[in-house]
Amino acid sequence: MHLHKKIYSFFLLTAVLFSCTKNKGFGPKSDNIPVNLISVSNAADYRPDPTVSTSIGGGGNIQVVLSLPANSKRSIKEITKVAASTSYTKIQSAGTSGFYTVTPIAGSGASVTFTTTLAEYFTKFPVSASNLAAKKDTELSLRLYFLVTLDDNSTVVTPGVRILCLE
Repeated sequence: MHLHKKIYSFFLLTAVLFSCTKNKGFGPKSDNIPVNLISVSNAADYRPDPTVSTSIGGGGNIQVVLSLPANSKRSIKEITKVAASTSYTKIQSAGTSGFYTVTPIAGSGASVTFTTTLAEYFTKFPVSASNLAAKKDTELSLRLYFLVTLDDNSTVVTPGVRILCLE
């Protein structure tokens, strides 16, 4: 009788192992990385989001260069929308009001560049209790989020980009 239990257990284990299939899609616990992941190629740091810097005394120019990986078969058509926010909620919303810019910024091949200044940032998002003034060695209160349209009209939302103010 003991042998029958072992044989039965062997067949049960074999059936369970062969019935399992690997999930090939994206799910809540997936670590799959999309092929068309957009990166910030001029990031100076990751805090943990990509961070670019600007010089308060040097004019406050801000530049964010978004790039596709070299192995991507897609190209960047445009930055469709830019939002300045503390979360992804704004860039994922419909409509056109309240965005940093809704005028598309044309891309070129695997990259596109967004350029602004501290002066323009604070004109669009005035200093307040939730949007502190720029000061040395401090990040701006709001992150920049980009909705990027690829050549096949698919869209990608970038990670939030932090802006670090330097001297």
